[in-house]
Amino acid sequence: MDRRTFLRAAVIGTSTSVAFSFSVAPQALAFPAQTGPSPYGGLGAADANGLMLPSGFTSRVLARSTQTVPGTSYTWHGAPDGGACFADGTGWIYVSNSELSSGTGGASALRFNSSGSVTGAYRILSGTTRNCSGGATPWGTWLSGEETDLGYIWETDPTGATAAVRRPALGRFSHEAAAVDPDRRVIYLTEDETSGGFYRFVPTTWGNLSAGTLQVLRESGSTLSWVTVPDPDGSPTRTRRQVSGMKVFNGGEGCYYRNGTCFFTTKGDNRVWAYNAVNNTIAIAYDDGLTSNPPLTGVDNITAAAVGDLYVAEDGGNMEICIITPNDIVAPFLRVTGQSGSELCGVAFNPAGNRLYFSSQRGTSGSSSGGITYEVTGPFRTSL
Repeated sequence: MDRRTFLRAAVIGTSTSVAFSFSVAPQALAFPAQTGPSPYGGLGAADANGLMLPSGFTSRVLARSTQTVPGTSYTWHGAPDGGACFADGTGWIYVSNSELSSGTGGASALRFNSSGSVTGAYRILSGTTRNCSGGATPWGTWLSGEETDLGYIWETDPTGATAAVRRPALGRFSHEAAAVDPDRRVIYLTEDETSGGFYRFVPTTWGNLSAGTLQVLRESGSTLSWVTVPDPDGSPTRTRRQVSGMKVFNGGEGCYYRNGTCFFTTKGDNRVWAYNAVNNTIAIAYDDGLTSNPPLTGVDNITAAAVGDLYVAEDGGNMEICIITPNDIVAPFLRVTGQSGSELCGVAFNPAGNRLYFSSQRGTSGSSSGGITYEVTGPFRTSL
């Protein structure tokens, strides 16, 4: 049995008929996703910003690392990474991490008015290291993870009005993304290690991350269970080495929760996973080895549109953000040209769902000082 057939059988064997749908949509029966036509059609020629987009879509550059954000006095941070949008009156705020090392990381924010014009830019987190990805909370904060050994999660205020707070109860490890599950009142966490775990944090009081229980997913045969990590501080024994039988994931990256399912990515095997929190099962939603001519490689940050489409950014590959539809079709949504030494990250929709934000971490220069943050506007679909 070849790898493709074996893995396909393994997915079916887990009896996980997980739905991609975020509202009412058909149950996904064709995991893993297969290469097919995008609902937006093919990509056009590169625009003035070097982006290849579907017909009807346009792009603009919002900020460049080490340069002043137009219309403000704020210098945009280097190595922009994970991001999210937050409602702000009639406008919104886009938060972006900075994956710089040695205490020079952190996070910044762009503020928009109702027409989409940038009205402000400012720092919301400073003095931290390699802030890679994170996640938004229902109570309006941004969880910024340090991708370093014994890294922390920092809870930040997108408005910048309140100082960021370190949250050690969420564990010390190489943090990537966080996704809040308000239905079970837990927070899922990915770990960027080749032998990493998939965690969840159970707050003692919902909405307060100062205390709670850190758990990791364990697999025994075909049974999954959440097991408490004895020492979330990770010292002297790292969290991923404390629970026997922990299910290992090869380089955890982005994660995104919606309606009972947490989708998360692993870069070591180019997979998108679907953890069904309702049935406590897991499936491979995408694997570049299980589809012909796979468009998506170097999987990294992930977000979703309200209609149910997943958007996955590439770290490497051919610098694309790919779409995975509720019908399990994977296709390129956009491509960034002339930036092969970079990676795409920070994918996030504004609250209305008609503007997509993302960054090229190292831009055309291939350096952390060359990062570029973009906005894409167009006819994003609102129904299937």
